[in-house]
Parts: sequence; C-alpha cells; structure tokens
Amino acid sequence: MSEIAKEQQTAQQLKRANEDCEDCTEGLQASKRVKAETEPADGDRKYPKKKVVLLLAYSGKGYYGMQRNPGNAQFKTIEGDLVTALVKSGCIPENHGEDTKKMAFQRCARTDKGVSAAGQVVSLKLRLIDDTVHRINEQLPSQIRVLGLKRVTQGFNSKNNCDARTYTYMLPTVAFSPKDYDTRDVTGFRLELETLQRVNRLFAMYKGTHNFHNFTSQKAANDPSARRYITEMCCGEPFICSGTEFAVIMVRGQSFMLHQIRKMIGLVIAVIRGYAKEEVMERSRGQEKVDVPKAPGLGLVLDKVHFDRYNKKFGGDGLHERLEWDSEGEAIKAFKEAHIYPTIVETECQEGSMLSWMASLPIHDFEASTPDKPEKKEKDNAEITGNDSD
Repeated sequence: MSEIAKEQQTAQQLKRANEDCEDCTEGLQASKRVKAETEPADGDRKYPKKKVVLLLAYSGKGYYGMQRNPGNAQFKTIEGDLVTALVKSGCIPENHGEDTKKMAFQRCARTDKGVSAAGQVVSLKLRLIDDTVHRINEQLPSQIRVLGLKRVTQGFNSKNNCDARTYTYMLPTVAFSPKDYDTRDVTGFRLELETLQRVNRLFAMYKGTHNFHNFTSQKAANDPSARRYITEMCCGEPFICSGTEFAVIMVRGQSFMLHQIRKMIGLVIAVIRGYAKEEVMERSRGQEKVDVPKAPGLGLVLDKVHFDRYNKKFGGDGLHERLEWDSEGEAIKAFKEAHIYPTIVETECQEGSMLSWMASLPIHDFEASTPDKPEKKEKDNAEITGNDSD
C-alpha cells in the first residue's frame, strides 16, 4: 500500500473515531438532560413540595380580576403577581410559574375586574421554605397579602371542596334614595329605617334555591346550572365615612354565576328607587327573560369561603388543620381597613361610579327582552364562580 493510501486510511479511521466520540458525547449529554428533568432539583430535595392552601387578601383596584390570562399578559391580574412572587421567593420552580398545572394551582373563586377579597383561598403544591409567608409577601405589592398557610390533603381542590362563599358589597346609601331625589347632594342623604327594612325584605326574597338565569349572561331559562342556593342576604346598618353615608350588603350562597350578585343588588335598587315594581322580583326568577340592571363592581368584596364538609371529614383526624382562619381575624380586619374600604370610599367619592350607574336606570324597561337582542356577553373575567367557567 502506498504512503498516500495509508495516510487516507488513517484519516478515515480518525474521522470515524471522532464521530463515534461525538455520538457518545451527545448521548451522554442527552442522558444528563433526561436525568436532570426527572430527578428533583436541589430546592426540591431540601424542601419537598407539599399541598397547601394560602389565605389571600387583596385590593382589586388596577387589576383585571383574579385569574391570570397567559394570552393577555398586558392585563395585570392578582394571580399573575402571586405566581411571580412564588417563583421569586423560591417556593415554586420557574417552569411551574409558566404552567400552573404543574403545581396543581386552583383558586376558590374568581373575582372580576376591580373586585377585592379579604378571604380568598388558593390551593397548590409548593416548597415550604423557611418563613414561607414572609418570603412570599416580600415579593408582593402592598395591596396583595398572604395572611395564612395551612397543609391540606393531597387531593384537596380549593374550588371543588368549597361549600359556600360569602361576599359583601359596600355602597353609598344614596343608591336607595327615591328617583326624584337630587343625587348631587350625596353627603346630605340619610337612609331611613323604614326604607332599610324594605330593602332587607326584598333581599330576603332571594333566599333559597331559585332560577337565576336572568342574573347572568348567556344562560337559558332551562339551564340546570342557573339554579343557585342562597342562604343569607341582608343590608347592615348605615355608617358615615368621609362625610357620605355608606352601608354594607352581605350575601352567602353555595356558588354564584357571572355578575349574579351585582344584578341581584341592581334589581333591588331599581325597585327601591321606583323604576320597577316589586312584582318584577318574582317574575325575574321565572322562565321569562327580564331586563335586570347590573350594579357597579367597585364595592364587591369576597369576604370569606367555607369548607364545612372538609373540616368535618379531616379537621378532627389529628393530621390536618381545620380550614378556619379565626387566628388571622385581626390581620384580615386590618387589611380591610387599610386597603379595601378606603379604596372603595375614595374611588366612589372621586369617580361616582354608583351615581353614574344610577343615571342609567331609566333606560331599563324591566320587561322581557326580545330573542333577537341577547344580552351583550362580558369580555372580562368571571365575577364569581362555583363550578362554572366564563
């Protein structure tokens, strides 16, 4: 064999050896990648992920609701800021923040644009790092706080395990003034006891299980999901704040549909002000489609969520805590007084959202709407949900 042929043969052998070596290197790197993906990270080894619930309080002003919408990242949401804080604090890996299903994230209730919460609960799997709650709050804006954390069962789902939800709605009492009252004199109005009693008599008509298809969007009268169970609804004693008289309405129910509470309140206001007759209250729960006005979202607050069945089953087993937040009561009260109530009062006094809405009441006829003019579907997040989606 010539010298040239020997050199060519040697070059080919070296080339094949290099290729084999490269294949081995690529295979080794692929193996390392698979191993890295399947093996727990250092953080997970030190702090194994546990199923917990977080108690949240937040002021909804400036936010497009609770639920994050990955397709519309420009809209700021409570969930978006919370997930970012969980990643920055080290409570969840970064890829869990991109796909919340990886941490089994579930909120108890969704709140609409501008709606606040004093007792929201979310369930998820996270690393219980040192001083978890404090570390998360360090990464959150002041208008969002984690007020409590409890361990729960692996199969716990904050939405499905919730038995009932309590909401409050804070409004200026001028909303219950007669329609001939000059609403420019907001600070001069005082709610009479007789009117308050009538308001509560009307609210009591919602109690029980009824067909609320007229109190939401795009829901047919024969849709079984329109039947909802309300256990309590009433308006409390008026009080003065920043020179204006306000009152707080409380409603507790098993679950609520999109805008249901705001429409329940809106219809009562329309009756009290004299734009609708009382008989519309009964007719609105029938098969007929009734034009029901929707009160502003500003004063709505998710006050508390209830887990009675879970507490009964697991609260006394010696392994799990009851999902009650009595020890956090003072912190909840302090957050309301610092962030929620002042925001509602200040925004109402400055922007007059209730007064603007009241001016639109005359355009409602409170009669059956024609089939070819369906109610316009809202584009924002659901106000409140039980097992329904938007």
